[in-house]
Amino acid sequence: MNILILGSGGREHALAWAVKQNPKVDRLIVAPGNAGIAMLAECADIDILDGTTVVTFCAENAIDFIVVGPEAPLAAGVADATRLAGILTFGPSAAAAQLEASKAFTKDICDACGAPTAAWARFTEPAAAKAYIRARGAPIVVKANGLAAGKGVIVATTEAEALAAIDDMLSGAFGAAGAEVVIEDFMDGEEASFFILTDGTNALPLGTAQDHKRAFDGDTGPNTGGMGAYSPAPVLTDAIQAQVMADIIRPTLAEMARRGTPYQGVLYAGLMIKDGRARLIEYNARFGDPEAQVLMMRLGAQALDLMLGCAEGRLSEAQVHWADDHALTVVMAAKGYPGPYARGTVIRGLDALPEDSRHMVFHAGTAAIDGQITATGGRVLTVTARAATLAAAQSSAYEMVDAVDWPDGFCRRDIGWRAL
Repeated sequence: MNILILGSGGREHALAWAVKQNPKVDRLIVAPGNAGIAMLAECADIDILDGTTVVTFCAENAIDFIVVGPEAPLAAGVADATRLAGILTFGPSAAAAQLEASKAFTKDICDACGAPTAAWARFTEPAAAKAYIRARGAPIVVKANGLAAGKGVIVATTEAEALAAIDDMLSGAFGAAGAEVVIEDFMDGEEASFFILTDGTNALPLGTAQDHKRAFDGDTGPNTGGMGAYSPAPVLTDAIQAQVMADIIRPTLAEMARRGTPYQGVLYAGLMIKDGRARLIEYNARFGDPEAQVLMMRLGAQALDLMLGCAEGRLSEAQVHWADDHALTVVMAAKGYPGPYARGTVIRGLDALPEDSRHMVFHAGTAAIDGQITATGGRVLTVTARAATLAAAQSSAYEMVDAVDWPDGFCRRDIGWRAL
């Protein structure tokens, strides 16, 4: 098969790494890719937000199967365009991807199907939003309604912080994504990520992970796109997973189908768990980043078979085969992230690190310039290890981190702390 993966981050490097191991693959192209992806696949510099461009590229390169990695092409309708052109596609339609592209849409779905989530309200006017905050009190959560690269969420511990978030979002700090805000009651508990595959009819639980959103150790500092993750997440017990499927996932999928927008692809549920039960924080319409890195590290070659089964409507006959192991990834980010940071700094020492089924450095924001790997983004590398225990995976990952020569980068030193 000729396979095209859209995207350029650590998630797409991990997807390409897993897919490449499957003997079904004849040719693997990633668009646009990055310096790490270029070491295992062809990279193509095309506009992945333009469905017509993607369809033309697929025709010119005899693409049999396309995997849409990030949320932006999904929201832009790229999966609709490729399906219309007859190309087997993994990823939801633009209408179904609203589960991530619009937080208010997801809340409406939850209300309609009775899925447990936080009480909420939506606003476009600052005065009304601020009045609601004053009436509800703090802590409270303020979210940009649209796509904000994982950074459009303010968990305000004080009323003043929440009011400031309203001013920032509705004055354009997040562009069009913040033109409308969703305000939610604060939910306490432990966060975890639950991934399922669905072909529009069948739903297959895929796996669990736990992300670390805050920038610094001890879950302090600003929210980020994710500073590390591990899989599986012990807090998501078999009983809680069953409750999530019964109370959240299946009702959501039924409501989407009832509305004429069946969901096909991976559905990522961000959950808050307390007293043995889960409530939905939000949905994502794609694999998480950095959660994809730990999931793909554990899935390996079967990831392609599962995604094909999903796209072809064969999930009823699919099974996920997990080894009794653990994976942990540490994000190395540019100093200053998620605020302003320098680009173009040189990273050394990567050539000496192992790359096998238990050790991988997935590139997220890199380019090869004059023969050197340079940082081009905020989150730059995801250093990933797999082992029989979580403690061993953590130790192995940090040994690799310490071998990377990048004075302009930083990382958290406590990834995995909740489980350990």
